[in-house]
Amino acid sequence: MAMRTPPLSVEELRGLVDLGEIDTVVLAFTDMQGRLQGKRFAARFFLTEVLPHGTEGCNYLLAVDADMNTVDGYAMSSWERGYGDFALHGDPATLRRVPWHPGTAMITADLAWHDGTPVAASPRQILRRQLDRLAERGWTACVGTELEFMVFKDTYEHAWSAAYRGLTPANQYNADYSVLATGRVEPLLRRIRNEMGAAGMTVESAKGECNLGQHEIAFRYADALTTCDQHSVYKTGAKEIAAQEGMALTFMAKYDEREGNSCHIHFSLRDGDDRPVFADPAGPHGGMSATMRHFLAGQLAALRELSLLHAPNINSYKRFRPGSFAPTAVAWGPDNRTCALRVVGHGPSLRMENRLPGGDVNPYLAVAGMIAAGLHGVDHRLELPGPETGNAYAGDAPRVPATLRDAAALWRESRLARDAFGDEVVDHYATMARVEQDAYDSAVTDWERFRSFERM
Repeated sequence: MAMRTPPLSVEELRGLVDLGEIDTVVLAFTDMQGRLQGKRFAARFFLTEVLPHGTEGCNYLLAVDADMNTVDGYAMSSWERGYGDFALHGDPATLRRVPWHPGTAMITADLAWHDGTPVAASPRQILRRQLDRLAERGWTACVGTELEFMVFKDTYEHAWSAAYRGLTPANQYNADYSVLATGRVEPLLRRIRNEMGAAGMTVESAKGECNLGQHEIAFRYADALTTCDQHSVYKTGAKEIAAQEGMALTFMAKYDEREGNSCHIHFSLRDGDDRPVFADPAGPHGGMSATMRHFLAGQLAALRELSLLHAPNINSYKRFRPGSFAPTAVAWGPDNRTCALRVVGHGPSLRMENRLPGGDVNPYLAVAGMIAAGLHGVDHRLELPGPETGNAYAGDAPRVPATLRDAAALWRESRLARDAFGDEVVDHYATMARVEQDAYDSAVTDWERFRSFERM
């Protein structure tokens, strides 16, 4: 892969600030839940102070639940430790314009403690560590993420006030591949496509999907870190653009009983000469190299115990239902959408597609998990079992964990995870899962009221 080129260089930013075209810079990092957190700076102050020296943020930002409540159990941040700061340092390779906000640029931050050591539990740092493991072998990862979302003709404020009931989807029927149906929401899709392109991303296409008002915008693959950075910016930007249009869109994994929002992750490797590592014209199964076979076997071996990285929330596990186009079987197959792992492409484009993640996934964690699993397969020269060529839903392959509770237990006890990520990271994200599970276990749902209020 070529060197990472920033969509907007520091020199270009200085010029735009001098011309008065940029007056605000957003410095943000991706938190455990996959959300952008950070600050907005006056552009001149950012250039003179923040870019060279960084800024601070409360370290509770990696130790809260989805509602931003402080919770017990995190080693890095607590009342006992005083809820201090960590440092945010912008990565100049991520500087970009934010076309959906006037006069605004954005930069993605890495997190460090005040002695300069990286914050190990930061999602971007977790991915960086796994990328370093690949680099030791002379490899780089190429990644593409395919995010689905559902669009509603309601504002976010109305949706909240209505308790997310009775919302109006942008399409009232299955719009999969329908040009007519996507035309209904094309003004929004066009804005998202064009403004993401102006933010430095390479947009490929947009299409309708199966659920009501469900759509997908696809971007060209890039090196793993670039793709994950872009994924986070896109996810926030799409929501902000929808809000500006008086609409709302959701990436939640399972909004209703129909098809959920997926985030299929395409993955391949390149060597130091930018040659494909997974392809071997003489190899079996459509030209798979020995490295790809071992790497894919590692995915199968580790998928259950690393499922927490691909499906991090209670709602994530509602997707995994037979016949839903979300996987239930830990199996692989060539161009087989019933499997958790699908092999697609030909020759230099041969790659694996991980179908486990939903739209709620944190991309840094999921890609880090794929690398850790693959290197486990390579290092142990795991043999790839035969492909599933039929209906994996009906097969006898091991099953994807059915609940967050199951996935968290597998993660917490995983020797592979502790060897790849370290105890600090494993314990940190086990705590995140416990907090989510405890919150859910304490909640009384509409389903329970409708089922029990009168009839039980």
